[in-house]
Amino acid sequence: MRPQSPEAWSGLALVCGTGGIGGAMATELQRTCPSLTVLTAGRGDQHAHDLQLDLESDNDLDRLSDELSSRNQPLRLVINCSGRLHGPTLHPEKRLKQVERRQLIEQFSINSIAPVLLAKAVEPLLRRDQPFHFASLSARVGSIGDNRSGGWYAYRAAKAAQNQLLRCLSIEWARRWPKATVTLLHPGTTDTELSKPFQSFVPAEQLFSPQRAAEQLVSVLLEQTPEQSGAFLAWDGQSIDW
Repeated sequence: MRPQSPEAWSGLALVCGTGGIGGAMATELQRTCPSLTVLTAGRGDQHAHDLQLDLESDNDLDRLSDELSSRNQPLRLVINCSGRLHGPTLHPEKRLKQVERRQLIEQFSINSIAPVLLAKAVEPLLRRDQPFHFASLSARVGSIGDNRSGGWYAYRAAKAAQNQLLRCLSIEWARRWPKATVTLLHPGTTDTELSKPFQSFVPAEQLFSPQRAAEQLVSVLLEQTPEQSGAFLAWDGQSIDW
């Protein structure tokens, strides 16, 4: 199956997580695919999103399909841009002695459990004769085969778990929803709050603005077809080792 032209993408697109990359993705999708109705979803300031959605809330996820269905348009695309690497009480581990149960649970909750439950929440809106794409941001550090430096135990493991969960999803959906495509995307190091504490280690030419990251990711995303479902791809379209 050939990829659809950007102009042919129509219906609803949902971008979850409107931080640096998520906000830029919503803008780029609207620019590139003018026939899409792009909705944003997140938690916090209700005026900053089209939909209030906490991906760690079962109640919010249970309401999602009804909220999208009320828009009276077919669901064409869902992109999960939510993720967490660090926070006031969350720090990437450098050594085994720093690994804690609480941090493992927190990392897995948003970085691996949330994406697959998001897919579960929107599945009632899928149709066998309707193209649909589900994408989620992953990370090269979630690659087991590419791990040569260690550290970041919880974040690496959570992203690797997301990769496996969505790979399983792609196989099931290939049988049940033959026009569905699932893609895992590594955006590269992007100038956002998530990467800010670690940017000093990144050459300037390898640090992307959110706008550039979004342009690259949307370009890769629009090229994917159901035959390629389950791929783990970098920002330049290259496959990444599992």
